[in-house]
Amino acid sequence: MSKEWFKRVGWLHLPVSIPGGLAALGTLAFCVNVFIAIDRHSHSNTDTLYGVFPFFVCAFLMYDWLARNVSGRGAQA
Repeated sequence: MSKEWFKRVGWLHLPVSIPGGLAALGTLAFCVNVFIAIDRHSHSNTDTLYGVFPFFVCAFLMYDWLARNVSGRGAQA
């Protein structure tokens, strides 16, 4: 198994191994689930955006932190 889970391409971290792919799919599945749950009770587009924003930010920050720590380059740009 590869030591690097992600490859940095610009600002993005693309998964290059199975654990990286699972982390990416888990993050996306969480965001879709949150979107569906919040959109079900929203009355407008802004209600949905305000509702999902904190969850999406936290999820993608955690994904970015994980990707930076296991990409082999650390926090270097």
